[in-house]
Amino acid sequence: METAHYRLCFDAILARRQMAFVYRGLPREVCPHVLGLTKGKEMLLAYQFAGETTGILPAAGEWRCFQLAEMHSVEVRDGIWHVGGRHSGRHSCVEDVDLDVNADAPQRSWARHRRNA
Repeated sequence: METAHYRLCFDAILARRQMAFVYRGLPREVCPHVLGLTKGKEMLLAYQFAGETTGILPAAGEWRCFQLAEMHSVEVRDGIWHVGGRHSGRHSCVEDVDLDVNADAPQRSWARHRRNA
């Protein structure tokens, strides 16, 4: 059963809207791109363009992987849609992809949308 955070991420990806949330105690600002499961956990691959991180966030931003269960104070908002280099290669963040906004992604699976709309 999908969580409320999963539904927020799903809708944000389809609408290409930014998300802001607290993850592991740090504020993050991202554009969500890939949503699904890894080892039964809901996961999000997003392009983080602002906020804080435990490492160094390049000025232009960077691809980051987030476990939805660790996201808090989640909000979806309008704003510029940020992307980094294409994620055309396979990634390890989301193994079982439900939604991927990138048309060229090898793991893309639009047919597996979990929502009836």
